[in-house]
Amino acid sequence: MYQDKTNICRDCGEKFIFTAGEQEFYASKGFENEPTRCKPCRTRRKSDRNDKGGEAKPRKEMFTVVCDDCGQETQVPFQPSQDRPVYCRDCFGKRRTY
Repeated sequence: MYQDKTNICRDCGEKFIFTAGEQEFYASKGFENEPTRCKPCRTRRKSDRNDKGGEAKPRKEMFTVVCDDCGQETQVPFQPSQDRPVYCRDCFGKRRTY
């Protein structure tokens, strides 16, 4: 049903093949538009979006605490308050109800 199709990359101007398999995949996902960039340009664009100028994402501050259940030292991504217990990952998992 689908046949390979030659498209022109909107970024670099090179020809690239939109394969029958890719067309079938696009159709199965309900995508209506064909790709307008070749694979290297899509990869570069995705990388540029993720880099956001090469700045590293700030890491979340972690706080060292002692688990109120087992006494093991652990780290949590929030400032604990004195009025609530804090648990390590294992103890928290045991207490979690689904």
